[in-house]
Amino acid sequence: MSLAYGIQLPVQSQSALYAERWEADAGPADLVAVARAADRAGFSYVACCDHVAVPRRLASAMGTIWYDPVATLAHLAAVTERVRLLSHVAIVGLRHPLVTAKQYATLDHLSGGRLILGVGAGHVPEEFEALGVDFTSRGAVLDECVDALRAALGPEEYPVHHGKAYDFEGLGQRPRPAQPRVPLWVGGSSPAAVRRAALRGDGWLPQGDPRDRLPAQIERVRSLRAGAGLDAPFTVGAITEPLYVGTPAWDVGRRTLTGPPRELAASLREYPAMGVDQIQVRFRCRSRTELADQIEAFGADVAPHLDAGPRPGVAAHP
Repeated sequence: MSLAYGIQLPVQSQSALYAERWEADAGPADLVAVARAADRAGFSYVACCDHVAVPRRLASAMGTIWYDPVATLAHLAAVTERVRLLSHVAIVGLRHPLVTAKQYATLDHLSGGRLILGVGAGHVPEEFEALGVDFTSRGAVLDECVDALRAALGPEEYPVHHGKAYDFEGLGQRPRPAQPRVPLWVGGSSPAAVRRAALRGDGWLPQGDPRDRLPAQIERVRSLRAGAGLDAPFTVGAITEPLYVGTPAWDVGRRTLTGPPRELAASLREYPAMGVDQIQVRFRCRSRTELADQIEAFGADVAPHLDAGPRPGVAAHP
């Protein structure tokens, strides 16, 4: 099985941790161009982050540019053909599950079944406070949200969920998702997040785990699923180091992987060897044009060499 690869979109979120300088003056046309480049290059998905509002104390690090993921992915669905649409991640505890289900079911319907719903707990107390949601109970709320969304995004027009925080029955929602089962991936690398992903999700989206920590985390996912008797397909993800295909003529940073396509592929094959099914990549670049060129080069010259043959772990979700 080939290793899948996706990309976190630029422009849409502009944290100082990863945004490139050119993104500050970019806009919708740049997002469209990047998504189309990923679509052509065989990328499995394009991904968007989620924050409703960023407090002043965090603005210097996080920035305040965070396009709404549903609106952004819907816009990009209309200008792409096959690439899937991932929320990485939606802070679903900020909204009632029926609201989230209405938005993402519509997105899946409009895109012809291309949604992957990635969810996470969130980390900004002021954001929760402003929206009237208890920050301290966000983990338990997310657990229930996942269960409620399973029902609300399922095939039934009148979903049923009776829980501690949410209770609904006899309320119809259409359109239904185009997919019989929307893949639900859980983000986060804390023990609680890994457990949530293993026991409630169709996949796991780690947040910043370096290569040397991933094997132990993946083994924990396997152990938790085996202990619960779960054997359904499950997608293990990883976020790679920053990449630059070829030899850069500028300083791309010491942590960036660079080199000829086959060398990059050889390095990235360490991920499937440890049980990873899909990698999320981000390229160092100085312009939209350079990014599009990097995306094209990765799809054409690196991706064909990524398959490491059979690998351990649970089967990947299609």
